[in-house]
Amino acid sequence: MRHDKAVMVIELARRMAASAEGLTLDEMARETGVGRRTAERMRDAVILLFPTVEEVSDPPTKRWRIRGGLSAFEQAPTATELLELSKAAQGLRASGEAGRAAALEGLERKLKSAMRSTTLNRLAPDLEALVRAETIAVQAGPRPHADEAMLATIRGAILAQSPLGFTYSRPGAEARRRSVAPCGVMFGRANYLVAADRESDRIQTFRLDRMSALEAQDGFAPPPPEFDLSVFASQSFGIYQDEIEDVVLRVSPEGAAEARGWRWHPTQTLEDQPDGSVVVRFRASGMRELAWHLFTWGQQVTIVAPQRLKATMAGELAAAQRALAVC
Repeated sequence: MRHDKAVMVIELARRMAASAEGLTLDEMARETGVGRRTAERMRDAVILLFPTVEEVSDPPTKRWRIRGGLSAFEQAPTATELLELSKAAQGLRASGEAGRAAALEGLERKLKSAMRSTTLNRLAPDLEALVRAETIAVQAGPRPHADEAMLATIRGAILAQSPLGFTYSRPGAEARRRSVAPCGVMFGRANYLVAADRESDRIQTFRLDRMSALEAQDGFAPPPPEFDLSVFASQSFGIYQDEIEDVVLRVSPEGAAEARGWRWHPTQTLEDQPDGSVVVRFRASGMRELAWHLFTWGQQVTIVAPQRLKATMAGELAAAQRALAVC
């Protein structure tokens, strides 16, 4: 019996899609061979299944149609799909990737503007409820800003398969001019250009925030024929939630310039000190994960507060020493 009702609902949907002016309840009842009350229930079922159903006023009655046919329903984004797009943009903006977030937000606006107002209005309550129920968890830890102009230059070179030239600077090493064949970009806690050195053909990674004087060069520089960025990225490497505390870190003069260019946390403040160091302040939870991040700064970062972060760091160091002793 349920199967028969489902078939009748789909058949009604087909008839509503095939009718340019739409069907009244009486016409629905007549074409499907059911009573008016049953036709009303079937119409409601079609509306639930097909968000593209439109109600057309035709005094003294009303008509319903699926404008654009059933294929329009298949192409229309769902509330869940729009939510995921919105969350992706939210996550990028929260992590300092304003340019990439703006691209997704622009796509979201275009999708919504292409949707019929009746469809969008029908999706709006579900979309609003899902947006309230889901959010992006912000991880404590540094994250460099993305340079939109730099990304545009890199993407242009990748599409044109032209070489890239730039100056690369690393702490403790002399800045060096490089010329590479760009293979792709990896976005993560730090953003990296993946490229083949034009002299050695060796695949290397270059942190975008350490690159300067970037330019597309003349010539042809395609990536190695067998190179696969997804395979390359899979060769490399979370979220803890606990008490929120005031974190105070002092970055030495040697690391201050890099620290100023990094986004540690959405609540951060940076205070330049007379000796050239910088004090970073923010409120966050996840002391263990933050301690893991601070390992990458070595002696350049001193933990001023909280005491729990100091104890966590000491515990992680002790664990690492015990593991080394076993080896």
